[in-house]
Amino acid sequence: MTIETTQTTATETRKPLHPMLARFVQQEPEEVKRLQEEVRVLAKQRNAVIMAHNYQVPEVQDVADFVGDSLGLAIEATKTTAPVIVLCGVYFMAETAKLLNPTRIVMIPDETAGCSLADSINIEQLREWKAQHPGAVVVSYVNTTADVKSETDICVTSGNAQAIINSIPADKTILFLPDMYLGQWLKKSLGRENMEIWAGECHVHAGIRTGEILEMMAQFPDADLLIHPECGCTSRFVWAAESGNLPTENTFVLSTEGMIKHAHNAPTKTHLVATEAGILHRLQKENPEGTFLPADRSAVCRYMKQITIEKLRDCLRDMKPQVEIDPEIAVKARLSIERMLAVPGPTKRD
Repeated sequence: MTIETTQTTATETRKPLHPMLARFVQQEPEEVKRLQEEVRVLAKQRNAVIMAHNYQVPEVQDVADFVGDSLGLAIEATKTTAPVIVLCGVYFMAETAKLLNPTRIVMIPDETAGCSLADSINIEQLREWKAQHPGAVVVSYVNTTADVKSETDICVTSGNAQAIINSIPADKTILFLPDMYLGQWLKKSLGRENMEIWAGECHVHAGIRTGEILEMMAQFPDADLLIHPECGCTSRFVWAAESGNLPTENTFVLSTEGMIKHAHNAPTKTHLVATEAGILHRLQKENPEGTFLPADRSAVCRYMKQITIEKLRDCLRDMKPQVEIDPEIAVKARLSIERMLAVPGPTKRD
């Protein structure tokens, strides 16, 4: 395979383990090390590449060949020659990997790992919404099912959404789904009044509390605040920043990969991070001199945490569960992603 590996030993990974994530470690270090070695041996035997989302538990991230956002995982998989892809994330991410790698075996260690955001709209609801707005352009966040993507004109990530919305003629009505907070942020930041927004949300990001963030900001006044645009607090914080009630110089609305890049380049060493807590492990690991704190300690996705090192081992051992998509749905869904990738923008990641 052509992908660069990021594998490390269990002993090495314990050094940067963020205290926020320690409660998810269910085995002793030696047991984790043993399971990770089993995974590596099986991956080599199966000629498999392991992809882990930023929100996965640390021991899964540390055995992966690539750690990143949902679309980044699928794109990186296309750059390898591995015939088997194991996607450690939630189910729509595995579907996206399959859409971009249709001839390969794509597996997910736990096929019940769902997503409250992706589940907030189904294909029937989208078809009905489209019928109410004939001629509108359907723009879907990549965090959607393959069925919904098949009824979508173009997908977006939080990193390239502004560029893609700007590429759509100004006189065209846009149906944006499913995340209402990302949609509201785009509508406000781009001044795009002809955007209709679906009332969906990620239960984790929507639950991030403004009061908790303000308390953390008061406690760490010199820290940068990094907010994912899915957050329920985003529209309130964007408004507060614009109205002068927040220090705009250290408040940043960023995609997950944008947060990683910001941490690498910012002179500030302390960061309050308003997204799912799993990303703290990668941030701390790649920036050992920095301090990364959850802006809201309740921001944990139980679906993401369903993937364990044992389930990853079993998946490689048994070669299941495998992801399959109806061929007719897959052709249409793939087109919405390909259109997105054809639009120039600052990033292709979410």
